[in-house]
Amino acid sequence: MTNGGRVQRLRALHPWLGRLPPWGLVLLIWAGSRLLTTTLLATLFAVATRLDWPFASYRSDPNFFTFSGSWDSSFYRQIALHGYPSELPTDAAGQVEPNAWAFLPMFPWLVRGVSAVTALDFYVAGTLVAIAFGVGAALMLYRLLAPRVGEHCALWAVALFCFGPLSFILQVAYAESLFLFLVFASLGLMLSKRYLLMIPLAVVAAFTRPGVLALSLALAILLVLRWRERDRFAWRERWSIVVAGLAIAAAGLAWPLVAGAVTGASDAYLDTELSWWTGFVGRVEFVPLTPWFLMAGQYLGVAGTVLVLVLVAGFGWWLSRRALHPLRPEIVAYSASYGLYLVAVFLPQQSLFRLLLPLAPLLGDPAIARSKPLRRGLLAVSVALQPVAIVLLWFVGYP
Repeated sequence: MTNGGRVQRLRALHPWLGRLPPWGLVLLIWAGSRLLTTTLLATLFAVATRLDWPFASYRSDPNFFTFSGSWDSSFYRQIALHGYPSELPTDAAGQVEPNAWAFLPMFPWLVRGVSAVTALDFYVAGTLVAIAFGVGAALMLYRLLAPRVGEHCALWAVALFCFGPLSFILQVAYAESLFLFLVFASLGLMLSKRYLLMIPLAVVAAFTRPGVLALSLALAILLVLRWRERDRFAWRERWSIVVAGLAIAAAGLAWPLVAGAVTGASDAYLDTELSWWTGFVGRVEFVPLTPWFLMAGQYLGVAGTVLVLVLVAGFGWWLSRRALHPLRPEIVAYSASYGLYLVAVFLPQQSLFRLLLPLAPLLGDPAIARSKPLRRGLLAVSVALQPVAIVLLWFVGYP
């Protein structure tokens, strides 16, 4: 059955579904996912409050909205209310401690503006901002995928994205939903060859969360691939790719310079990021492309090194499959670039799972939508893991 036939059969189940445009179906999926996730969050918050469970981070006024205030949100609130420290906090040994410089300013500034206009508390305003851009991210994901893989595959990708184990992050006071919206929108412009229009979106994304350098590298890969088609590769398009890639790269590298200029410490940002590593691997020097091996070797020895190599090889195999041909070259180039970014600079720990969300376009893999057991199995597992993730990340660790 064709993609269109599957969607029509879905719409035939309820007459009113047939009157919904594609974006209406996306909103319906989003609403259903938020109903489920909000119910799980509210239930676990009520149970934890009644049974006096300790939360992962201290909150002086615990309520349902400050329930989203673990870790990152508390730093975003600090930035919104007080800005960034001009001096890096250090421990008794003079080592830099975790501080606000690890977090980029766009989300807290935006929430501060909403709070100023509405007089809402930071956590309430942050939740509303996250939800708004979460809706936008789901719509952008569909718009990104539908022309490439069809409506059926795109809707299943959106469903898996919205119901994913970490989907609660799309409605709490975190910067993920804003970043995802900007990245998906930028990828959409890349697919339509409007490279220069990517710049403002990607620059905002660069000051929202780390990871925008993957867009710049994807453009570089695209330039190399298109160069082989010189007869059909206009000079104007070449220069647009080059200008967009350089501008995005500059934005992606700017925050460490800002942190160094304000604090007077050239390694302020790097030292701040490394301060989060101490609980896992102790005090170490940063060497690109080694964090995954460092973490795996620390806890699993040689087996850990082999595991990392297997994961990298498996990811490369997935991207090289013929089934992903509809997503090439832009989406595959971006996915490879973002995967390389994670391996190059990120120490894998509990935050890894939410940092995988920018790879959501790969959920448009036609092999997923074609296999009924696979797509239903993935959806069922995703829903089942949501309460597990909430308990682990909000009551044991931090998200």
